[in-house]
Amino acid sequence: MASRRLQIVPLAEAEKAPFLQRPIALLMIMAAAMPLAFAVWSALLNNFVIEVAGFDGADIGWLHSVREIPGFLAIGVIAIIIFVREQVLGIVSLAMLGAATAVTAWFPSFEGLLITTMISSIGFHYYETVNQSLQLQWIPKAEAPQVLGKLLAVASGASLLAYGVLVVGWKSLGLSYNLVYMVGGGATVAIAVMCFFLYPQFEAPEPQNKSFVLRRRYWLYYALQFMSGARRQIFIVFAAFMMVERFGMEVHQLTALFLINFIANMVFAPLMGRMVQRFGERRALMFEYVGLALVFLAYGGIYFFGWGVLLAGALYVIDHMLFALAFALKTYFQKIADPRDIAPTAAVSFTINHIAAVFLPALLGYLWLVDPGMVFGLAAAMALVSLGLAMLIPRHPSAGHETIFQKRLLAPAE
Repeated sequence: MASRRLQIVPLAEAEKAPFLQRPIALLMIMAAAMPLAFAVWSALLNNFVIEVAGFDGADIGWLHSVREIPGFLAIGVIAIIIFVREQVLGIVSLAMLGAATAVTAWFPSFEGLLITTMISSIGFHYYETVNQSLQLQWIPKAEAPQVLGKLLAVASGASLLAYGVLVVGWKSLGLSYNLVYMVGGGATVAIAVMCFFLYPQFEAPEPQNKSFVLRRRYWLYYALQFMSGARRQIFIVFAAFMMVERFGMEVHQLTALFLINFIANMVFAPLMGRMVQRFGERRALMFEYVGLALVFLAYGGIYFFGWGVLLAGALYVIDHMLFALAFALKTYFQKIADPRDIAPTAAVSFTINHIAAVFLPALLGYLWLVDPGMVFGLAAAMALVSLGLAMLIPRHPSAGHETIFQKRLLAPAE
């Protein structure tokens, strides 16, 4: 086992192995492992903090701000991969996420949840940073949209399993917060250990830069990442919180809503991959941002006009599906990037993505106490800014052809 773990296998050679021994199989297994911890944490969090820890809007805002600090510090991955292989770092980070999730219910206080959330967040964000890098290194450009859609479907299937157990068993089996956190987090740890020992170290053909990389020609990608992080925080922090605070949803009810989300993603994520491949990143992202702006405006209408829980639930599902198109941003970068820049830029982009995430949840938590509708109005405005940026993506992006401005310079006749 250990000798296999230390074995280094070039990607070209690995692609000749049986499917379960290929890099894509490892990506799929890790894609399934992460939601077993994270989906359980997310599904129980809003009820746990309200029912057990006594949180209000300001408390949940601070919790999510603390949760995003490791994302802001994801740039530290660049320093770590000087000494640790990316594949190893990803697996260790996955195990850290699982272990912290497993003990969440042991610390039912504001301070205790801040600590466990910080540890699990380090695991989550460092895993996601490395995972994005490995995906773009290991998956050929021509296949990336469809493969990323399949990986999203696999992750949705794992989330579906976790949520299905909660929906069916929360009341009928008398499940407790502690038991569910332990099982979900423990399963992620077990799978991470398996991945560590059963797979060799896959070697991409292009060695990665292991220094800070911030290139002017990636500016549009950076801007889209910043807006994505700011906008997504409002959805992550306040959409589900609204379901519990305003409509009094219980754990099994909120989890059922999550369940619908992931059934939809399992069905539609591969189709979205084909959509991105056919219509391109520009059109896919523009479609996403128009849809998100409309959804966030409707969220605000729930507070201004008193629209009911069924509409709120439908909007939540639509919102989640639109966010699934965000992998088009990954494939846009894959097309414009120097292959050696993928790992350091994954770290830099995660940090940029989390700049607003560090302070926005806490700040908007106080706005939530005054006017929840305004929080969603701000998210709609952010989606429209993202739409304007997406319009600058060329129809066929490539290195040296990152925005429509370069296109005009290179091909003025068009």
